[in-house]
Amino acid sequence: MIDSLRALTFDVFGTTVDWRSGVAAAARRIGERAGIDGDWEGLADAWRALYVPSMDRVRRGELSWTNFDRLHRSSLDVVLAELGLDAFDLDEREELTSAWERLPPWPDAAPGLERLARRYAVATLSNGNRSQQAGLIRFADLPFQRLLSAEDFRHYKPDPEVYLGAASALGFEPSELMMVAAHKGDLRAAQAAGLHAAFVERPLEKGMGGGADRLPDPEADIEATDFLDLADQLGC
Repeated sequence: MIDSLRALTFDVFGTTVDWRSGVAAAARRIGERAGIDGDWEGLADAWRALYVPSMDRVRRGELSWTNFDRLHRSSLDVVLAELGLDAFDLDEREELTSAWERLPPWPDAAPGLERLARRYAVATLSNGNRSQQAGLIRFADLPFQRLLSAEDFRHYKPDPEVYLGAASALGFEPSELMMVAAHKGDLRAAQAAGLHAAFVERPLEKGMGGGADRLPDPEADIEATDFLDLADQLGC
């Protein structure tokens, strides 16, 4: 399997960057400036909880194709109303939405990607739209060689069109790609589309309270504790 691999595609939110602490920090900063007090980690969690339901509305045809930023912006209004944080004005809401472009990478992400890129093509494969991903990769200084987005295929993961579209865009067969993610559902969908799968554990993705997918993942081709461990196992 390793000998046949040509490229690695990476989930971004949660796998490569720490969305929870980044969003909470941005909300705290904007809130303090505006004189608004709130549970900022709770806001991040509630906002993220609407991520899949908002994409499902696109899948069911309730919404025409809508990119990641606009889905998140719409969900933010719902979350702020539910949490009693309606005092955020329109400009502050847009600024908070753009926080998804300024998320901290996990400490092993950049050095791990640098090692993996010596042997494989390394690309994002995220539900985030292209401009959002481009901003995030610049901010986090992540050495991705290619940027692939659900926006390219007008489907959201875990739709098979995303994984098959990534293989086509990179010029490889699905069996020559490995999806790297901290989310087992993402990996099962990639495997169903013919890709290999590497599970990377991110135990703090959803905070100290838990809730993140954890090792083991016996259905994955590779199980790793971080990107450096993945590089070790792939001989990079």
